[in-house]
Amino acid sequence: MNSPSMDRGDLALVLAIRDQGSLAGAAATLDVVPSVITKRLGALEARLGQRLFDRTTRRLSVTAEGEAVCLHARTLLDGFAALESELGERQNALVGTIRLAATFGFGRRWLGPALAAFQSQHPALQIELMLTEQLPDLGAEGYDGALWLWAVQQRRAADWVTRRIARNQRVLAAAPDYLKRRGTPATADSLASHDCLVARENGDASQRQYALWTLRHARDGSTARVRVQGPLTSNSGEMVRDWCLAGHGIMLRSLWDIAPQLASSELVRVLPQYAMPDADIHWVAPWRPRTPRRVRLLVDHLAEQFRGEPWKPGKTVLR
Repeated sequence: MNSPSMDRGDLALVLAIRDQGSLAGAAATLDVVPSVITKRLGALEARLGQRLFDRTTRRLSVTAEGEAVCLHARTLLDGFAALESELGERQNALVGTIRLAATFGFGRRWLGPALAAFQSQHPALQIELMLTEQLPDLGAEGYDGALWLWAVQQRRAADWVTRRIARNQRVLAAAPDYLKRRGTPATADSLASHDCLVARENGDASQRQYALWTLRHARDGSTARVRVQGPLTSNSGEMVRDWCLAGHGIMLRSLWDIAPQLASSELVRVLPQYAMPDADIHWVAPWRPRTPRRVRLLVDHLAEQFRGEPWKPGKTVLR
């Protein structure tokens, strides 16, 4: 035989009758007509096989069984309310783990502070950041996404999704001492006769004797492809930047990395009408039918943080 049961509405009904001292008062509290209260109470007592209230034409009193129900009803109803409140907070709060990948330079300089700011706003959230110069197989290795310096290739478009987070340029720069000693290039082709500092951060060692720099003219959109070489090459962009600052040659480097040195005149733009295309900062993620809310909000946060290109001269540091 099935045991008699009570639901949340039954508990509220019993408490309302006890607290108001009448069926009419309970009906007003629960915003129903008195006949509904009478019918619901009768059905509940029949289901329980117990009288909860003694009723006469003049008076209503709670039975011992009714008092027992009321004793637990308040605690149970308060528990329901607390549970609903907690679930509501969980819906608004971000919980869980986000696993990300990024390149060393941008990850340390810009992404790290932005992630720390986001996590401080959502203290129940865990963020794991892997710094690497090779883009992982995001889906196979369990990453939610990566912040990378190029868009997804067309052949991977079905597997990955991307979103441009911020515009960025790779620009030519050199120290004033180098330009004073060797002269300032007047054309893109003249770069071939200069000491150019090459960063091979993504393992590109197919041409160790030279690098092919593809430059786009800002005004007319024309493209110049120049083979450059020099005595110093490294897989570390930071090392190449240090060599450039020391006056050893001309480098091609992202604005986000050298904007402070350009602003202080430690470095000077070379051929400022040219920049390397396709250096924007992108969110790259494996395709999934539904992106977790915590990931969507993080991407929105990063887009907002970097939308104004805070590395440009005169910009403020990340909020």
